[in-house]
Amino acid sequence: MGFFSKIKEVLSKTRNGISKKLAELFSSNKLGDEFYESLEDVLISSDVSVDTAVEIVEEIRERAKKERLKDKDYVTSLLKEELFDTLNYADAKEIRYPAVIMVVGVNGVGKTTSIGKLAAKFAKEGKSVTVAAGDTFRAAASDQLSVWADRANVRIIKHAEGADASAVVYDAIASCKARNTNVLIIDTAGRLHVKSNLMEELKKMDRTVKREYPDANYYKLIVLDATTGQNAKSQTEVFNDEIGLDGIILTKLDGTAKGGFIVSLSYETEIPVLYVGTGEKIDDIEDFDAKDYIDNLF
Repeated sequence: MGFFSKIKEVLSKTRNGISKKLAELFSSNKLGDEFYESLEDVLISSDVSVDTAVEIVEEIRERAKKERLKDKDYVTSLLKEELFDTLNYADAKEIRYPAVIMVVGVNGVGKTTSIGKLAAKFAKEGKSVTVAAGDTFRAAASDQLSVWADRANVRIIKHAEGADASAVVYDAIASCKARNTNVLIIDTAGRLHVKSNLMEELKKMDRTVKREYPDANYYKLIVLDATTGQNAKSQTEVFNDEIGLDGIILTKLDGTAKGGFIVSLSYETEIPVLYVGTGEKIDDIEDFDAKDYIDNLF
């Protein structure tokens, strides 16, 4: 099953909600102020932020007015175009090798699972992969990561629970440089901004990567649970302020009817979605495709 089929499946709740609301809107309203206000409401109900929804609808209103076209298909095509342009506002990153990928996020978003899937994806593409168990804070975190590393058939570097996470990163980098490894993926402890000690540890890990492996292509990705909707924005902003972020990995998209939040999240933070989880299996992670995503919102 390719990305198009998988994304259609995981977006079914969001699509059903938007399609139903748009059908009701087109059947009961002519194009005018009331219509456009209602269109804003449809987007907001799918968790597009208010500011972004207003901006998108205003663009549609101006274009429809200028081109004097009012049929449903035309307005829908304008909506798709505006959503696509908004989602594509943040330039997607292309992973180059050797790559170091630090994965961050709060507890419970599926971070370790995403790392295992990402490791398997790179390995399947013929890349040599090592994962570093940088979450030395949570009990049995390295054991959980070891299970995923075994499934993905990749190497893992880990220390004892409670060890210095930056020391794990240091050893992993040394190992990867010695073996000319293509991809190093670093797990980190789940944390919130209120955990200042853990955030300082994360910044120390970040400095270690930059100091010890300046020649690597370094990416910092945040894992977000799609069911949290607009709350994901505050998480993203906190981590971006602390260490800078290059991309987003989305999980649990099939569990929400408000998948529209991705549009405003990427636009307002200027951080692109790079990967999306599409199921529970180890190969259920895909490169994010903005066109397929927008096509499957309707």
